[in-house]
Amino acid sequence: MVRMIAREPTLDRLATAKTLLLTPFGLDESHLARALAEIKAHQVDEADLYFQYTRSEGWSLEEGIVKTGSFSIDQGVGVRAVSGEKTAFAYSDDISEASLLDAARTVRSISASAQVKRARAAGKKIAGSRSLYPGMDPIATLDSTAKVELLGKVEALARAKDPRVVQVMAGLAMEYDVVLVARADGTLAADVRPLVRLSVTVIAEQNGRREVGSSGGGGRFGLAYFSDEQISRYVDEAVHAALTNLDARPAPAGEMTVVLGPGWPGVLLHEAIGHGLEGDFNRKGSSAFSGRIGQRVAAKGVTVLDDGTVADRRGSLNVDDEGNVTQRNVLIEDGILKGYLQDAMNARLMGVKPTGNGRRESYAHIPMPRMTNTYMLGGDKDPAEIVASLKKGLYAVNFGGGQVDITSGKFVFSASEAYWVENGKIQYPVKGATLVGSGPDCLKRVSMIGNDMRLDSGVGTCGKEGQSVPVGVGQPTLRIDGLTVGGTA
Repeated sequence: MVRMIAREPTLDRLATAKTLLLTPFGLDESHLARALAEIKAHQVDEADLYFQYTRSEGWSLEEGIVKTGSFSIDQGVGVRAVSGEKTAFAYSDDISEASLLDAARTVRSISASAQVKRARAAGKKIAGSRSLYPGMDPIATLDSTAKVELLGKVEALARAKDPRVVQVMAGLAMEYDVVLVARADGTLAADVRPLVRLSVTVIAEQNGRREVGSSGGGGRFGLAYFSDEQISRYVDEAVHAALTNLDARPAPAGEMTVVLGPGWPGVLLHEAIGHGLEGDFNRKGSSAFSGRIGQRVAAKGVTVLDDGTVADRRGSLNVDDEGNVTQRNVLIEDGILKGYLQDAMNARLMGVKPTGNGRRESYAHIPMPRMTNTYMLGGDKDPAEIVASLKKGLYAVNFGGGQVDITSGKFVFSASEAYWVENGKIQYPVKGATLVGSGPDCLKRVSMIGNDMRLDSGVGTCGKEGQSVPVGVGQPTLRIDGLTVGGTA
């Protein structure tokens, strides 16, 4: 009997990356070593090569027909040298020995002294082994006909839910991303990253009034995830949100107690607190959390994590974009600030270790400290008890967009589904509610934490300094006392 032995996942990913990113261009590891040696001929603290191959496909449906379909392939290499806190970076969509060496010679000029030095050859190190998601090409998991049928199913289900649904929009996005990182310290790392997302938006109309509702989700897996049951769940959520908003009254304004629902409302945590805990802002002293490690920054019971190791999640990575393995980082523990999110450069300058949070949008961008999946752990309160504790206040179930000022920690968020509560009872839905506050102050006002911690459905994208990356958020039901609500009433 012949036994098949599965290849170790890290070596399997390396083989895939070399097949796509090196072999077709006549490159091998010796060429990478030569390019890094060119950079290290001058005094630099760090240097790396980042190769990437990305295949993307998207379909969108509107007014009952698939109106757009797109397919693209992008590939290239980014070459970086770091000296102190200065970075030199070059990138090219031409993967060849000539362009690689040209980029290497360009970035090595970052060295202030530009003195030639003898560099000791770095020993080869393979990034740590793990397999958080399948190394598949999700685009190939359904044929084009089946993808169009899937969107048609969304349209039919939504229209069948309620005659007030007048328009349905659905989108399906898939990405197959392969990266290879070679660092000057001899580390070689690769990742094969599938990513899918289904989005559903409906418009409902009643007595001339139109309202919108949306839902969707995804993660790092194939399209089989979007079963009939899953599609039906997204449609139910989107239709429910639109119909609820048809009956919404103007939101009251003022300072009040607010209860946030579980899951996606964790985007408030991501913006108001998460960005302020990224290493670059804290090294420069520009964050409201700078220099506060070991201090109380939140109410007791508040524990916030950034975890890039959650299986199949949109924000998870086997290795970050600098070749460091991702981690489960405790940022705040029982209200005490424990640490920041670090890429390699900021970690070195702050005298700590990288946390696996060096991320970049693509080979054409430099890495920086970024969140992965950021969430608050659950407490011991029943969610119904938390809502019932409201004498007068807002129950915000879902959010649209938001933004934060890192220096002050001040944030503004718009609620896309919210309810007015009096004497512990939900009275009616409200529209136009915005939450205004300060991240550090908001954390101290958490008075009840639910036992229903939930991650979002897999829709988050985070923007920072012009770069977008997929992320995850999550939280349990939370009661926050004394938040400012900007309303329309």
